[in-house]
Amino acid sequence: MAEHSLAVIILAAGQGTRMKSTLPKVLHPIGGRSLIAHVLDTAAGLQPEQVIAVVRHERERVAGAILEHAGATVIVDQDEVPGTGRAVEQALAALPAEFDGTVVVLSGDVPLIDVATLESLVSGHREQGREMTILSAIFENPTGLGRILRDASGAMTGIVEEKDATDTQRKITEINGGIYVFARRSLEAALAQIDTNNAQAEKYLTDAADRILAGGGRVDAVSTRDHWLIAGVNDRVQLSAVGRELNARTVEAHQRAGVTIQDPTTTWIDADVSIDADVVILPNTYLKGATSIASGAEIGPDTTLVDCEVREGARIRRSEVTLAVIGAGAEVGPFSFIRPGTELGNKGKIGAFVEVKNSQVGDGSKVPHLSYIGDTEVGDGSNVGAGTIVANYDGVNKHRTVIGDAVRIGSKNVLIAPVTVEAGAYTAAGTVVRKGVPAGSLAMSVAPQRNIAGWVAENRSGTASAEAAERAEHAKGSVE
Repeated sequence: MAEHSLAVIILAAGQGTRMKSTLPKVLHPIGGRSLIAHVLDTAAGLQPEQVIAVVRHERERVAGAILEHAGATVIVDQDEVPGTGRAVEQALAALPAEFDGTVVVLSGDVPLIDVATLESLVSGHREQGREMTILSAIFENPTGLGRILRDASGAMTGIVEEKDATDTQRKITEINGGIYVFARRSLEAALAQIDTNNAQAEKYLTDAADRILAGGGRVDAVSTRDHWLIAGVNDRVQLSAVGRELNARTVEAHQRAGVTIQDPTTTWIDADVSIDADVVILPNTYLKGATSIASGAEIGPDTTLVDCEVREGARIRRSEVTLAVIGAGAEVGPFSFIRPGTELGNKGKIGAFVEVKNSQVGDGSKVPHLSYIGDTEVGDGSNVGAGTIVANYDGVNKHRTVIGDAVRIGSKNVLIAPVTVEAGAYTAAGTVVRKGVPAGSLAMSVAPQRNIAGWVAENRSGTASAEAAERAEHAKGSVE
């Protein structure tokens, strides 16, 4: 294959014991994707001929997640020989024999590395005719990190892991970022010479630098000022720190694209969320999954949207909405709970303390207060009165309710599904609707009111109610 061809190897075999989790480290999420999914997306952005992921710990779970996200990835199993050098050696064996191009090595727990940085690294590697290029950074406190070794002229002479470093070497502040670009043939030859004679008894990938340099090959480190690009995740503290940084970058990107975000520090936006210009996001808002928000909408405060479609000019405040479609100019909240399968029509309203599930509420229709609407179809221009409940579950099965266009459901109704209220019908307050209501009809189930005179005096003697009633009777007698 041509020299400009490219392959990416992603290292994902580690156990991640410091996470103290039953979930493999690389599967922990930030920004709505697993750590390794972020790395896979970056790898794909380089448009490589092949992406290879090396796995070992929790092999089935990790490999399954990788293939679900990026199905063309080649999975390679690391054997009993420990170390990144061995992992890469096995990955190289999965490349076609004729592949003679560039190999980029990434880590599955370093999620913020971006395409632009890698493209620049690869470009410089090729232009300078190097066999190995390392992404490095300057750290004031490099404790725990491998150091880049240079001679008096500044030429790179190797990499040393901290556990193998001398006291003098530990004072070096240029660190190895763990992201590499290699010429495939040079890397292969170097790895064949590397052993496990070190403090960790591992086959270090970093030892390839010494082998290539010893053979007269060109090796150099290119420093980045953006430390987050090489930030790895080894425990929950680092996971949250990297997650915050990813979110800050995501929020800023939306702001620069024309979205008003009133308080970036309390706004969380997943990587797959799309937001049009002139959307307003108010504080304490969480936008998750594949949520999309059209221009002119206002979201928040105190609102969570998961996998939702919000159309132009809609307004959602202090509500939780999942897998729902909110129509143009519609209003949701405050304190609404919108569950999966809900579609609210244009200029519709789902109001305070309303729960809606698997229902379609038509254009201009309203469910303003204190109601539960489940498995229901509401037509256009209808109104559901306060305190209405759709009783959709009979203890075994869920049933559908249909409310037609321009229907008026009275307050405190119970609709016993399956039932249909046809277009233009009314139901009186307090009605229990057990059978269909024809178009234009009024349904009511009100028993005649009966007043029992003197009941309070007889049954609640001495109470405040009895005393108030007695005063009212005296006042009435005085007027008469």
